[in-house]
Amino acid sequence: MTIDKATLDKLLEGVDPHNPQSMFTDAGLFGQLKKALAERMLQAELAHHLEQQRNAPEPTRNHRNGSSKKSVLAAETKLELNIPRDRDGSFEPQLVAKHQRRLPGFNDKVISLYARGLPVREIQGHLTELYGLEVSPDLISSITGEVMGE
Repeated sequence: MTIDKATLDKLLEGVDPHNPQSMFTDAGLFGQLKKALAERMLQAELAHHLEQQRNAPEPTRNHRNGSSKKSVLAAETKLELNIPRDRDGSFEPQLVAKHQRRLPGFNDKVISLYARGLPVREIQGHLTELYGLEVSPDLISSITGEVMGE
């Protein structure tokens, strides 16, 4: 996929020329793009779900019913997403499943640090220092505990 120059120029309009690193923050261009793409994908999932229900042998009159906020930890950031809902509550998103708080990739980073012999408190400090993520030692322990059985 290629992004044309006009689109790129439009995206870069709001970037502070005196502080170009700001585009890498959660509130910057990259953070906004992650959020917008994730929410667009969730909206498409709901549209597909509703279309399937309308075309089912016994169609339903289910429809969109707003959204709810959800915080999820991604590989390098914390995203505040608006998760779309349907009226009868049958929508099960695949990108960010119900009760899921971490996106794929986050667990892999924690596990790789743990495999290198870092203790839980050092992993916590590493995630805070590099990514600005505040995670509890209990979360790190639960992530590594999930893998230890395997």
